Amino acid sequence: MDQKKAKELAIIAAKVRLYGLEAINSCHSGHIGGSYSIADILTVLYFDKMKNLDPKNPRNPDRDRFVLSKGHCSPALYPTLALRGYFPVEDLKTFRNVDSYLSGHVEMKHVPGVDMSAGSLGQGLSCAIGMALAGKIDKKDYRVYCAMGDGEIEEGQVWEAGMAAAKFKLDNLCAFIDVNGLQIDGTTEQVMPSEPLDKKWEAFGWHVIKIDGHNLEEISNAIDEAAGVKGKPTMILAKTVKGKGVSFMENQVGWHGKAPDEEKYQQAKAELEANLAKLEG
Repeated sequence: MDQKKAKELAIIAAKVRLYGLEAINSCHSGHIGGSYSIADILTVLYFDKMKNLDPKNPRNPDRDRFVLSKGHCSPALYPTLALRGYFPVEDLKTFRNVDSYLSGHVEMKHVPGVDMSAGSLGQGLSCAIGMALAGKIDKKDYRVYCAMGDGEIEEGQVWEAGMAAAKFKLDNLCAFIDVNGLQIDGTTEQVMPSEPLDKKWEAFGWHVIKIDGHNLEEISNAIDEAAGVKGKPTMILAKTVKGKGVSFMENQVGWHGKAPDEEKYQQAKAELEANLAKLEG
């Protein structure tokens, strides 16, 4: 990845976090920690890798698809879609309003660009497998991406889906696990240890790649590597920081699903704006 592209993507990711904060602040509700840990991955997907995306034709049958299985992290996906041109950025300020189309969990019926509704954890990978299998049957060359949380994969359906993807040799499927180590009740290690994730997914028949989930070049290279794998799906294990980008939120389980008060909002906004100004400068 050249420096120009890396800078462009870093600026977009910074805006995703800032606009996500504004959305959450507008309704004093939302899941900010896990949204910030996934922001860089979404930026690379939507602004560099996913093909045939057309905000004017969001249901283009030849488009790449993305399923946000951790659907409560809409404060990352909605800003990404808005910046990509699917709907006005100004609409983010209506987030979770009773009259808004931007609900707390990502929803495909009313939000342009959302490929699958999500809310109940553990179901997104199964949906992505259905899309990938349909692509194989229809002889389409689109790719399907899915992002899950490392707390979410405690759901048994995830592992059933993992077996199915390997059985059907879905090499057009690339999934991410956002390995930030935290979930609503504490650390994943305390609640339900899942490591070693690499060996487990390899045993389930997946090609596994481990990356720094905030390194844009590593994210980009992993997606390219996945596209070259034949005969099996790819799992990208992205080590991330929950609350990435705001000093007092980083690696703090209390920011899983809490909106900042006015003082913390102003502090977070100042930090995010300073980082954006630095990148733009």
